[in-house]
This record gives sequence, structure tokens and C-alpha cells, in this order.
Amino acid sequence: MAVQTTPPAAPGGSASPTNTSDPDVVRVLRDDGSLDPAFDPHIEPDAVVALYKHLVLVRMLDERLVTLQRQGRIGFHIGSLGEEAAIIGSAAAARDNDWLFPCYREFGAALWRGMTLQSYMNNMFGNSADPAKGRQMPDHYTCRAAKFGSISSPIGTQITQAVGFAWAAKMKKEDLATVVYFGEGATSSSEFHNGMNFAGVFKTPTVFFCRNNGWAISVPVERQTASSSFAIKGVAYGIPGVRCDGNDIFAVYKVTRDAIAHAASGKVPMIVEAMTYRLSGHSTSDDPKAYRKEGEVEQWKQRDPIARLLKHLQLKKLWDDDKQKALEAHVEGAIKEAVAVAEKTPAPALETMFEDVFTDPPWHLQEQRAALLAGPRAKGH
Repeated sequence: MAVQTTPPAAPGGSASPTNTSDPDVVRVLRDDGSLDPAFDPHIEPDAVVALYKHLVLVRMLDERLVTLQRQGRIGFHIGSLGEEAAIIGSAAAARDNDWLFPCYREFGAALWRGMTLQSYMNNMFGNSADPAKGRQMPDHYTCRAAKFGSISSPIGTQITQAVGFAWAAKMKKEDLATVVYFGEGATSSSEFHNGMNFAGVFKTPTVFFCRNNGWAISVPVERQTASSSFAIKGVAYGIPGVRCDGNDIFAVYKVTRDAIAHAASGKVPMIVEAMTYRLSGHSTSDDPKAYRKEGEVEQWKQRDPIARLLKHLQLKKLWDDDKQKALEAHVEGAIKEAVAVAEKTPAPALETMFEDVFTDPPWHLQEQRAALLAGPRAKGH
């Protein structure tokens, strides 16, 4: 598992959507591993260790899935390298009854909320045990039991879905909030405007969680907006915003927990901007060297969220090298087992393409299903 351990140094200079040293950015984790008492969310030590273990799982899983794609064993992967704290910290801050509406990098949040590693791996291989039954590309998963919505590729669609879900819950007087994830690039979509405007007017219990990772594929932040931040965009909709260091899991946890409490109280929704950085390509289909400088990447590697949390654990004497080795061995074994099972599981049956749309399939789909099953097959199928 690749983790940089050099003490972090905040990148950026003047106030901008990428400068984590701006005075309005919430930071908790100090360079020496201690916590700022003014913003300390007071997470129990055992819970902090659990968060660290999950960050390591997500990082190792990311690295393994890239290898599997390069080997041709899976077709695609869109990871969260460098953004783990923003994703896991926010998911951990959500209450059990809250719903998460993902973008497509939040597999770590789904696993944290209860989706099994095997279920996720089944989706990566698109086999018959895949919750999506192989109908979508890898990393387009869902887990209703974990209160984790379905992923779709069109940018921003989950934003209006999360707002509508929250509005329905408010009308039914259910105690829940929705947390919707999106990248800074999605703020240029009509879905962002529609969702924010509706949420502001009807005061839905929604937290808009923007992962500002610096790049919308090959479009840098400075070509995405002229605003001083993405959180400030909430002003136009009557929605308060807060910025945090997205590579500081304590800061992410605190601002998300506070935002959920604020939104669920019936006041107004909130927008959280977690300032982080995508260390890898946009996906396994992308080569980031074509559009960004390696020096920029190296600068952010010094702020690796896993290394920063590890430094805190070591300061508190909650972690050591033996525990690290044991953890990595355990995670490696779990991943290998999940891959082996997923690869051996057969592909979805052809007739499943007709399922999960109608409770009672109409006559013409029944005829098509029968014709498909009775028709010829290519060799090997």
C-alpha cells in the first residue's frame, strides 16, 4: 500500500477553491498529529482506529482493482486515491437512518455503511450475484440495506434524486437526512442548480457534499468556476456553506455531522466543500499526465490523508508496525478471497434483463423473453 509519510504542507497561495490554508477552511488535524481543541469532534479512540482500518482497506482495494483492470480481468475502475478521508469521514458522520446518494467514487462509503466486500466485488465482475445483475459497468453499484442509492454515470443526476427523497421524508415526518456526493465539476450541471434551488425553497433535509478534488477529468478548478469557492455557491439559493480540509478526516467528520444536524432540524439544507485531491487518473481509462504536472501531484501526496491519520494514531500510541502488518495481511487475504469467488461466479442469466422493471411484465416483453430463450446461441454462450 503506497502511503506518503512526509509532514503535510498546505498547497496553494492566495484565496482560491484549492487553498486549504484559507482562514474559512475548517481544519482539526495538526501537522504533528495532534488535534485542534477548538474543532475536535471527540471521536472515541476505538472509532478512530476503525476509521483508519477502513481507509487502509479502501486504499488497498483501489490498488488491487487497478491491477485487475490492467490484467483484463475487469473492464473499468474509478477510484478514490487521495480522497478517502473526504468519503469515509462524511459517511461515518451520517446517522443510521440517513441515506447516502453517491457519485461514483464512494465505494468506501458503501462498504462503511454495510455493503459487503463480496457484493462490491461481484459488481466489479458483473456476475450473477452482482446487485445490478451485470447491467451496468463496474463501480455502478447499489445497496438498499445500507441506505445507499444507485449510481448512474450522467453528471449530477443524484443531486435532484437526493433532494426529492429528502422532501418526501420531510412530508412523511421521517427523521432522516440525505447526503449527496458530487465533484466540483457537477456544480456546472443543471442538476446542481435544480437541486440546490428546490432544497433552498422547500428546506429539505439535504447535505450537498462537494468533493473538490481539483479536476473534473481534465478541466482544472480555475476553468470550472470564477467563484472564490464552491461552498459560496449556496448563497444564491439561501443555503449556508462550509469548507473543510478534505484530507483531514476529523474536519470532514465534524462539518458533515454538524451539517446533518442542521439540515435534519428543519432549518435549511447545507453545502459542504471538502477540499481534497485526486492522486490518480479520473478512472482507469484516463491518463492524467496528459493534462497536469507531476509536481502538483507530488505536492498533494505530502498531504496523504491516511498518513496524516496514522501520525495521529502513533502520537496517541494507538498503532504500531506490527498492527499495520497484521492489518495489511488481513485486508490482502479478504480481497483475494472476494476476487476468487467473484471470478468463479457465473454471468447473469439472459432472462434477468427482463426483471426489476415491471411487477407484472407486459405481454410484449413476455414474448421477447420467450423468443430470446428459444433462440440460437453463439458458440461458448
